[in-house]
Amino acid sequence: MVSTTGSKSRNPYLELLRPEIADMDLALPAASALLASYMYAGNLPSVLPFIIAIIGGYAAITSSYVFNDCCDIDIDKINLPERPIASSTLTQEQGLKYAFILVVIASIAALYLNPESFVVLVIAVSTISIYSKFAKRSTYLSFVPVGIAYGLVPIGIWLAFDPAGILKGTDTSILPLPGIFLGIMMCVTDWGFTLSGVSRDVEGDRAKGAPTFPVVFGVYATSKLVTGCWIIGVISSLIIGWTAQLGPIFFTGAILAGLWMIIQSVDFIKNPLPERGGMLFLQGSRYRGVMFGSLIIDVILSIVSEGYVNILW
Repeated sequence: MVSTTGSKSRNPYLELLRPEIADMDLALPAASALLASYMYAGNLPSVLPFIIAIIGGYAAITSSYVFNDCCDIDIDKINLPERPIASSTLTQEQGLKYAFILVVIASIAALYLNPESFVVLVIAVSTISIYSKFAKRSTYLSFVPVGIAYGLVPIGIWLAFDPAGILKGTDTSILPLPGIFLGIMMCVTDWGFTLSGVSRDVEGDRAKGAPTFPVVFGVYATSKLVTGCWIIGVISSLIIGWTAQLGPIFFTGAILAGLWMIIQSVDFIKNPLPERGGMLFLQGSRYRGVMFGSLIIDVILSIVSEGYVNILW
């Protein structure tokens, strides 16, 4: 988890939410909800739960951004001194309260949708908090819990529309394959996503004694690992489409965006510079935004073409 630059927002509270990568953060819960409902019921989800899932998922994701800024003030003062908390535009206390409010919003949404989603949320929030508070300052494998936490986000959303029934003791089945690979894809691509941004922040991390992967092994070695993560992630995205029997719109978007992302990752290997890692970080958001957008369009058109549209409040 790293801070970002490039936002033009002047509102410090909005700035903490990383609006420059909001396309990815909004498309993920929307795509997860639509695909789960399509696989489970063959239809679009009801409007109210769908909106709540998007709000809850977005709040859960962005709460981690805010908490991370509260934990990385000293590092951000070097790498990204314009960040709201690092620049003292907001205090750490204000940031912590804001992160807590976002977690409460996500929790209310999860409890409304399905208690199983709430359990997943608790695990995800705990995991990402361990990264921000402890792991980043103690191990070069600190990126691992970040990916795990983000891999749990689509699973929590999926359970809201396709309950497993485990808590009620009515079922012991696991998620269908598309749901499993959705979680795997998010986990692995987030390793590449996070390591790209951490490569950009290598100097500040080194100065403050944070033994991140780029600090310990260098940006060049990190660029190779990042490329491997994106290759696995792109393959996983195609497996999602294959197991869910999605159509040409999804595959066209996923393949073209995936090839573009792999090319960008290879370019990072050729130019293993911190600023190239920061660029790849933002490009990773664009890739996931396009891939999830293709999934959303494909699912909606598939349902419409089959004539099963039944939108309920």
